[in-house]
Amino acid sequence: MLDTPLAAGTPPPQGIPQAAGTPRHSGGAGSTPQGAGGTGGSCHRRAGVRWDVTCRLLAPPTGTCRAQKTRGFSTGHLGRTRSWYSLYARTRLGYLFYQRQVKKARERYPHGHSVPQPYCFPGVKILPIPVLSNNYSYLVIDTGSSQAAVIDPSDPLAVQAAIEQEGVILEAIFCTHKHWDHSGGNEVLCQQHSSCRVYGSALDAIPRLTNPLADRETVTVGRLTFEALATPGHTVGHMVYVLDGGPFGSPPCLFSGDLLFLAGCGRPFEGSPETMLASLDVAVGLGEDTLLWPGHEYALECLTFASLLELDNPALEQKLQWVVQQRQEKRSTCPSTLGEEQTYNPFLRTHQPELQEALGLWQAGGEDPDAFRARVLKEVRRRKDLYQAT
Repeated sequence: MLDTPLAAGTPPPQGIPQAAGTPRHSGGAGSTPQGAGGTGGSCHRRAGVRWDVTCRLLAPPTGTCRAQKTRGFSTGHLGRTRSWYSLYARTRLGYLFYQRQVKKARERYPHGHSVPQPYCFPGVKILPIPVLSNNYSYLVIDTGSSQAAVIDPSDPLAVQAAIEQEGVILEAIFCTHKHWDHSGGNEVLCQQHSSCRVYGSALDAIPRLTNPLADRETVTVGRLTFEALATPGHTVGHMVYVLDGGPFGSPPCLFSGDLLFLAGCGRPFEGSPETMLASLDVAVGLGEDTLLWPGHEYALECLTFASLLELDNPALEQKLQWVVQQRQEKRSTCPSTLGEEQTYNPFLRTHQPELQEALGLWQAGGEDPDAFRARVLKEVRRRKDLYQAT
């Protein structure tokens, strides 16, 4: 919610089955869809980002570049974002705004903002459902029993259409957090599926919550077992859900909501950099082979931003080229793996000297390593917010 406008790795990571009918790309450069940014060119025009934006990104925390003034941008924009967030999250205006989002997205993207690419392992099917302008809901199916769970049902019509097409029984809704673009479909789906339970944190005001979850509590749907992990920061009650892939011979699957995106992470609206860092570390601790299923299609913008911080990162460049091709064809860019993310996602690279040097930050004598990493994370977030505001 309110993290990035539109956005969208190397071909699908090793161990991930290729979706049927999905061509494998070699990762060549190309132009991007209108309105989604660009790619190619020198480091001064990398991914179509003009030098005035690069100047702003590379400025020290207390500095102001001339281009910033000429574009009329000020840090007051960030203050206005905070005010808007309070209205969105705490008043009825947020729900009305969500309804307007749904209406506009249904008109603009009658078949969804991206081409869904289902992934199947023996006994389980994961179906991304593109909703709103860049959100993803996920229908996770136990193919043996036809029981299913949905993560973050934003648009109930799109989710219900997927349920009917797959011919499954909806047993559970897992909400990562309270924001309407992740929970707005709860009410309607519960009316249509009387046995469906709604799971999430009691610390967030999740609509129709029936089963509050504690950190590391597990829920079983058919043969599917989900573990809830408390990951505060974006909201105070944000949770992610990990599907145990063991019974199906698959890697674990992380449904990350607004904690972690491909090459990005959510804004800490209700937490400190230290809180967000601890939550990101929880995700990384799941293991490198874990599949990442994010709550938004933000990879293109996030990778473009990351490429301005680390100018010589081959893994980043290769991923960006692949994502450009995927988005040209309106294809989804998920999943990636947590191991892959650690090679190019700046929010997971706060311990890397290359990124610290690019930001002009050095660990002070006697400074706690995690305190320093939180300082690095805060600076990456600051620059990402400035980048989004241009």
